[in-house]
Amino acid sequence: MTAGPNVQSTAASPGDITRRELYFFNLYRCLEAVVYAGLVFSPFAVEWVRVTRPMLGQVAAVIYIVIAIALLVGTERLRARLAGTISSSLLIDIVAASLVLIALSGHSLVPMMLLVNVGIAALLLPHRAYVFAMIAAIGVTVPYLFDSMAGGPASSGVEVIVIVVAYFIVAALLRYLGGHMRAAEDLAAQRGVDLLNLEQINDLIIQRMKTGVLLVDRANHILRINESAWHLIGNPPPGQRELGSVAAELSRRLYHWRHTGKSDQTAVALAHDVPEVIPRFTRLAPNDDTNVLIFLDDTSLLSRRAEELTLSSLGRLSASIAHEIRNPLAAIRYSAQLLAESPELNAEDKRLVDIINNHCTRANDVVENILQLSRRERSRPETIDLNAWVLAFVEDYKQSNDLGQDQLRAVTHNRRLEAMVDPQHLQQVMWNLVQNALRYGRQPNQPARVTVVARLAVDKGPPLLEVIDRGPGIPPKVAAQIFEPFYTTHEYGTGLGLYLAKQMSEASQASLEYVPVAGGGACFRITLTPAGTLLASRITPQSA
Repeated sequence: MTAGPNVQSTAASPGDITRRELYFFNLYRCLEAVVYAGLVFSPFAVEWVRVTRPMLGQVAAVIYIVIAIALLVGTERLRARLAGTISSSLLIDIVAASLVLIALSGHSLVPMMLLVNVGIAALLLPHRAYVFAMIAAIGVTVPYLFDSMAGGPASSGVEVIVIVVAYFIVAALLRYLGGHMRAAEDLAAQRGVDLLNLEQINDLIIQRMKTGVLLVDRANHILRINESAWHLIGNPPPGQRELGSVAAELSRRLYHWRHTGKSDQTAVALAHDVPEVIPRFTRLAPNDDTNVLIFLDDTSLLSRRAEELTLSSLGRLSASIAHEIRNPLAAIRYSAQLLAESPELNAEDKRLVDIINNHCTRANDVVENILQLSRRERSRPETIDLNAWVLAFVEDYKQSNDLGQDQLRAVTHNRRLEAMVDPQHLQQVMWNLVQNALRYGRQPNQPARVTVVARLAVDKGPPLLEVIDRGPGIPPKVAAQIFEPFYTTHEYGTGLGLYLAKQMSEASQASLEYVPVAGGGACFRITLTPAGTLLASRITPQSA
């Protein structure tokens, strides 16, 4: 099921534009060959056409016609080698024009027609424009010299000079135009790619929206539907697209809205075992009921969002301070990047610029971690099955990260393990621990081997989650400080990752600790609260 209408692009690609230009170039060459043949084969030579060497002109014209037709027919195949095709075909044009000029003892029409060939070639290959003009100039100068040495009638030297200058002027102008044309084609192609990527991103965003989205036509036929809407109306079969069949109540409310303009804002469950939703309707175009967009707002999500907004207000002060730090930090980093592009920098200065960029990145990471501290939400513990959670977590991590040769596996208990914990906080903590294990828990020049274990401490003991690696381990002096804020042994670390992990664990009444592994390696252990313990502690009265 797709989330939005497909958009077809009608813009011509640069490849299509090049093919069209090459086709018209070859078509013009055929016209040119026909004109040459008309000049040399005319049985009634007009006053302004004088054929002094008919045999030479007729042979050249016939061969040129054959070559021109062959180039026109083979346009598609010759386009694969564009530069060679244009260069060789223009050379043929110049040779043919030179031979016809010799046969006619000079004629202004032939050099003028060749001017178009030079211009088109310069337009298609701007970097060879002046070479083309030079060869064409030689091509029209040779017949003039030939006729002069033979003592026959020839064009005036001034006329030849004017034609040569015209070739260079046209080549220069169309070289400039060709460069701009290529830049415009590249920009158009890039814009087309950007639009296609944006369309795919929009489609993905709509698909992953928590709000259900449906597009329905006048006949109550579902045109588009996202994943959330599909779940909220009870997961109907993919081929079922009639709104009245898959969600009768929603179809009734849509009918009422279309005829009265008023929407029923009461929450309703559109199927069994799905959350209640509040439908909202809107037209894609004013006063046009052809297609209607339906939004299904999950009431449980709305409640959670309201709580999130309340909690987020607590971090506004820290966020504003962080933004004030970010502004000059961004200016420093941007200036350093511009400075790095200067060709006058020596190696020592470039090293200093790299230091500035690295520390700007580090300072930005610190700001991000501080923002995370200020935005931390209160814990919402619930009962989860650790075995199923660990298996799902490992699979999700593998799908979200390219591990390469590194190994990540899950080891679960042989019986159901239940614990009280906030799944969101636990997800963040475990993600941080696994990332650290994969990054630092490896022997030199060897892939990392990380294991996520779910087990009981002892029989009837608390449930445990462990992240174990087979790396060099952590020295005792360092292990005593790793959970302190801003303590790090890495050059670009912030020292807040493990601190935040420990704080989130404690918010769910769990504990995070480091345990050395015999034989080398490190183990970060989360001791969780057994299911039912939190609830029991809340209802047990305090003793006096």
